[in-house]
Amino acid sequence: MPYFDAASAAPLHPVARQALLAALDEGWADPARLHREGRRARLLLDAAREAAAEAVGCRPDELSFTSSGTRAVHSGISGALAGRRRVGRHLAVSAVEHSSVLHSAADHESRGGTVTEVPVDRSGAVDPAGYGAALREDTALACLQSANHEVGTVQPVAEVAALCREAGVPLLVDAAQSLGLEPVPGGWSLLAASAHKWGGPAGVGLLAVRKGVRFAVQGPADERESGRAAGFEDIPAIVAAAASLRAVRAEAAAESVRLSALVDRIRSRVPVLVPDVEVVGDPVRRLPHLVTFSCLYVDGETLLHELDRAGFSVSSGSSCTSSTLAPSHVLKAMGVLSEGNVRVSLPTGTTEEDVDRFLDVLPGAVAGVREKLGAPAPAAPAAAPAASLVVDALGRRCPIPVIELAKVIGGVPVGGTVTVLSDDEAARLDIPAWCAMREQEYVGEEPADRGSAYVVRRLS
Repeated sequence: MPYFDAASAAPLHPVARQALLAALDEGWADPARLHREGRRARLLLDAAREAAAEAVGCRPDELSFTSSGTRAVHSGISGALAGRRRVGRHLAVSAVEHSSVLHSAADHESRGGTVTEVPVDRSGAVDPAGYGAALREDTALACLQSANHEVGTVQPVAEVAALCREAGVPLLVDAAQSLGLEPVPGGWSLLAASAHKWGGPAGVGLLAVRKGVRFAVQGPADERESGRAAGFEDIPAIVAAAASLRAVRAEAAAESVRLSALVDRIRSRVPVLVPDVEVVGDPVRRLPHLVTFSCLYVDGETLLHELDRAGFSVSSGSSCTSSTLAPSHVLKAMGVLSEGNVRVSLPTGTTEEDVDRFLDVLPGAVAGVREKLGAPAPAAPAAAPAASLVVDALGRRCPIPVIELAKVIGGVPVGGTVTVLSDDEAARLDIPAWCAMREQEYVGEEPADRGSAYVVRRLS
């Protein structure tokens, strides 16, 4: 069964498995103790730290192992903000950061701090000049991911880092998605990553803090990991994480070229094989193994189930797959279609045959979901079109509001309008996206007794 969700968690690398099993026998003791077993554990921990630091591009004494990538992000942000509290309490983040960064930002704001979310373009990238404009005299910290976890767009880290350096603001880079594939551009002040993203075991994160960066650990003091990660180190898992990081980086040059060609095939073939599809993310400045596309008139959760039944494990940013019924904050910030969203992220070793079989299965899966939902087929306009129509989609979730819009747009003359009443948060994103794809005019959103009224003018 092809597993196409490596961006969530990569399969355990063979080197990680070997290192983990070996370290279970050698690295179980307390590395803080001076007896033989403790010294042996300390040697393993030190060697793992040196290997990880080399991959990150920092000194070993700048790197700490944490219990997860999320913990690394939380500790990095809280420590940097506390260390620079005399400068101010302003935090700058991009609008498409991982939820761990945005949750930290929300917590900071709830405690009286201020946060600026820097917008992104339709490809998901920040504009360096726009990010620089968000930096203020009271900015204590800036955060920018190395590459986006949902659409694969690589961020201009080097350019933003240069602007942060000029402003005297430390930059925290969440490198979880890219560290196993390539070095992170220099200029960062803090860096966080997670081992299960590159094929290491879950439960190991990295936090690097450059010398000279003001940093004040929050929470109760602990002697472990320079005080930045409380608790007994899981040395076998740490050893496996470092060993696998070194291994995947050694393989990355060749494997990235191979995976990038497979992703290019998906990017080019999906719009040909499946009508009404939007492939999102930067087509050039992107991670080599990840592609995201959204299908009109499709319930994302149902599509994922259909693909799973066909033997393919993928993920989605559609609101239909979320317990909150809210679309992905990444897709929302980009202003792209969210319904029927599919993220394909290929693990190391994915074959051409796996990708070709996925491309064979996908059109039928999408068509089946559309048929179940009653999605519109191309049809001639009504004989006597009305000047305007109102569609009541209140209480109905994605992709139904867009499906109902598509069904009736031919019922108004060119220049006529359709007003969609909807209380689904996804409609605020998906109706304008549908208009862009179908070359119709999105007039705007108006208040309504319940939900909102979305007005569309027919252009053709």
